[in-house]
Amino acid sequence: MLSRLALKNVAKSNLGLATQSRLLSSSAVSMKSTYDSPDFTHYLNKSKSNDKSKAFTYFMVGSYGVLGAAGAKSTVEAFLSTMSASADVLAMAKVEVKLSAIPEGKNVIVKWQGKPVFIRHRTESEIAEANDIDIKTLRDPQSDSDRVKDPKWLVMLGICTHLGCVPIGEAGDFGGWFCPCHGSHYDISGRIRRGPAPLNLEVPEYEFADAETLVVG
Repeated sequence: MLSRLALKNVAKSNLGLATQSRLLSSSAVSMKSTYDSPDFTHYLNKSKSNDKSKAFTYFMVGSYGVLGAAGAKSTVEAFLSTMSASADVLAMAKVEVKLSAIPEGKNVIVKWQGKPVFIRHRTESEIAEANDIDIKTLRDPQSDSDRVKDPKWLVMLGICTHLGCVPIGEAGDFGGWFCPCHGSHYDISGRIRRGPAPLNLEVPEYEFADAETLVVG
């Protein structure tokens, strides 16, 4: 009879052979098996350049560009409209003066764009006096005819050209205007004759709408 130890060795040997047989069988099965990956080719766009899709894309991009430009234009126009002059400012751009209300030999002062405007209805003697002078002797040489459109009407800004004061009418050494702030004397044509002012009184833009209406501005 075989000893107990010999029986154990035989059993172990048989178990090893069975295990090796199973491993060889599994490897053979795995080598025979194959894995098939799913086919997605029917989802792919077979055409590399789809003209219709490109045309639609370009159309949409162009449409959004046009809409964006129109919106930007509207925004700019709205912004510029807020910067335009209001109705009250435009109303001050021009001032109408009825000349029949100004007696000969008198001055009136009207306000135009926040500035005083002197208007004098000159007499014949004042017109002659304004022309009876050698303009070469003047600090700011200017003939009377260059300062008026109608010799009877003298129109000037009532702002001293020295420091911006308002001169007094029918005063000074030359019978015109006098600035008491620093002693500038202007003649009957508004030209500087004495004092620190460097220039004649400024003549604004004006016109005669008719024989009785003066429009300043």
